[in-house]
Amino acid sequence: MDDGAGPRWTAGGTALVITVPEADPLVGRVRRTYDPGARDGVPAHVTVLYPFLPAARIDAEVLAALRELFVAHQPFALDFTAFGRFPGLLWLAPEPRAPLRALTAAVAARWPEVPPYEGAFGDPAPHLTVAGSRAEEAYDAVEREFAAGLPLRTRVAGVHLVVSDGARWHLRETFPLGGPGS
Repeated sequence: MDDGAGPRWTAGGTALVITVPEADPLVGRVRRTYDPGARDGVPAHVTVLYPFLPAARIDAEVLAALRELFVAHQPFALDFTAFGRFPGLLWLAPEPRAPLRALTAAVAARWPEVPPYEGAFGDPAPHLTVAGSRAEEAYDAVEREFAAGLPLRTRVAGVHLVVSDGARWHLRETFPLGGPGS
């Protein structure tokens, strides 16, 4: 990915994400400024699996398998109580992490050919990206400014399949968690 004029994403790329619209009032402005994904249509989210299968491979059978996989997991609440940092990334830390890790593990087990982040990070920590490397000098100020808005709480009731057209990300499908009455 680059921050220049060229395309950042591969057309037909996909991801499975949990959107967190409650984060937008808190960190939406910072994300739009410092997170290329936000500028390209990706809402505040926690990634379940990126990259997922190429869009051309996602057919009715894959969609049915995803529906079946996600309905086996119950909805849950997430709290974001603190910021975290990776080299070049400021993020909000979700708690509890176990249900997020379980979703990622289930998808990765079903499609082992698409490990999280192409296997680059081993067992990646669930997170909600706030700012990328272009903002490292501002991380302390961002944390101070937004710490009063924490904790942030969301209810996770589904996982979204998003697809890139090469410039923007678009919602393709939503998969509810849990069965009827969840």
